[in-house]
Amino acid sequence: MTAHILLVEDEIKLAKFIELELGYEGYQVSVMHDGLAGLTAARELQPDLIILDWMMPGLSGIEICRRLRTTGDKVPIILLTAKDEVSDRVAGLDAGADDYLVKPFSIEELLARIRARLRQLQEVDVDILEFADLSLNRRTRQVFRGKRLIELTAKEFDLLEYLLMHPQQVITRDRILQQVWGYDFMGDSNVIEVYIRYLRLKLEATGDARLIQTVRSVGYVLRD
Repeated sequence: MTAHILLVEDEIKLAKFIELELGYEGYQVSVMHDGLAGLTAARELQPDLIILDWMMPGLSGIEICRRLRTTGDKVPIILLTAKDEVSDRVAGLDAGADDYLVKPFSIEELLARIRARLRQLQEVDVDILEFADLSLNRRTRQVFRGKRLIELTAKEFDLLEYLLMHPQQVITRDRILQQVWGYDFMGDSNVIEVYIRYLRLKLEATGDARLIQTVRSVGYVLRD
């Protein structure tokens, strides 16, 4: 699946240049030009990687890092900044950034760092996804609630897998529809509500606590 990159940069020309280069490399790109819009997009779009400018109107890149990490979001973040002092690099990394690139930079170096971060994501990918007493084995396609084996259909499994990949994160219905059913899905969007209900019935069959929570008018979150 094509990696989705969120670029938050207030310099319009630079943002356009980076967006075009990322597009040429085959990435899906979303662009925001201020900190508040960037933070909102990071939470709603669930990108695979974020490129953040340090100094922006509204919220700084550092503040966006802190807020995302505080909520448990582990998305890889690359900071772009003109600040090149060691203390600045330390501040950026302490705020939760995974990498740091000083302006002006070569686009080749940025692309290399993006590839490295996305490669790390693939390397840490494991067969077992767990949350609370719920576990899912991607290789055997088995799901357990405690020691109870839960039989799921293929689409129920895919939906639960996607939720388990983003625990504690509110995921919009549109995002679920795109990632689980595909961008070319032409059916009724209510299919998500139907499958969420199916999953809850099976996960809570013996009186277990609800793990899939509804966030009204937004989407769903896997939360204890």
